[in-house]
Amino acid sequence: QVQLVESGGGSVQPGGSLRLSCAVSGSIFRLHSMAWYRQVPGKQRELVATITSGGITYYTASVKGRFTISRDNTKNTMYLQMNSLKPEDTALYYCNQNPPLNTAWGPGTQVTVSS
Repeated sequence: QVQLVESGGGSVQPGGSLRLSCAVSGSIFRLHSMAWYRQVPGKQRELVATITSGGITYYTASVKGRFTISRDNTKNTMYLQMNSLKPEDTALYYCNQNPPLNTAWGPGTQVTVSS
């Protein structure tokens, strides 16, 4: 059974930075493509960034150049470094495999960007 636990969210001012972490258990982490997703109340969950088992990355246009996704297969952990944060980045951030396992969604970690 795959378990995903996100951490590292918080409240920051515009232009600030946060680093999210995703601890993964119950799967062979190194074999799977992983992704960060985010959701705002009343809207569909959206894909933010992905990373393959080999380290190839993809970013949605709105975060390209500001966010960096990475993974440490020795620690079964994935990261999202978020710089130059904007109010529109405010959301609940989730990690999951890519494509996602619908039974594995964790609680998410809240990111709030506000002055």
